Amino acid sequence: MPGGGLTPRERALVGVSVALATRDTSTIRTAMRTAVREADSGEVEEVVLQSYLFLGYPVALEGFALWREIAGGEPVPLVEEVERCARRGEELVRAIYGPSHERLRDNIRKLHPDMERWMVQEGYGRVLGRPGLDLVARELCVASLLAMVNVPRQLYAHARGALRVGASLEQVEEALEIACEESGSDARARARETWRHVQERYLQRLQDRD
Repeated sequence: MPGGGLTPRERALVGVSVALATRDTSTIRTAMRTAVREADSGEVEEVVLQSYLFLGYPVALEGFALWREIAGGEPVPLVEEVERCARRGEELVRAIYGPSHERLRDNIRKLHPDMERWMVQEGYGRVLGRPGLDLVARELCVASLLAMVNVPRQLYAHARGALRVGASLEQVEEALEIACEESGSDARARARETWRHVQERYLQRLQDRD
């Protein structure tokens, strides 16, 4: 597992994800202007695309309007078969949630079976499993966004998921701190508390392996 904090590219992508969650036009523009310099335009578009899963279509559409204004360019659609997305979603859920993926899916299925199916096929298969952005960067962007919107259980899962797919502790912590700088006091406190629990469990697992 690599050590060290975020690269300039990762920091810029996380910055766009966090900025979208603020819903503030000026903040989003500033983050996107930085991203133009530090990251590939296709990677930024993936960050904006995946934001709709967590922030909804309206925020993602406004984000794309700003991105086209700043970066220009023509979007390239990716058309994939449902079956392929479903298989990719299954694989990605296992990678991010590890041994607890079956329990997670069962819990969501009990809430509503369609939500569980959409999560795997749409969320993980069609969106988060897309090519165009590496999985570590995706999970760092997702975790930072979740810290902004104050959903500790989902943040816990994706912070751990980022570690599982290859992010370092330093990378995840820095991504979450970028979010904490922009979030309200309650979200900031809960994000830092959630991250403390993730670290404790992660380090305990490492000790258990020794």
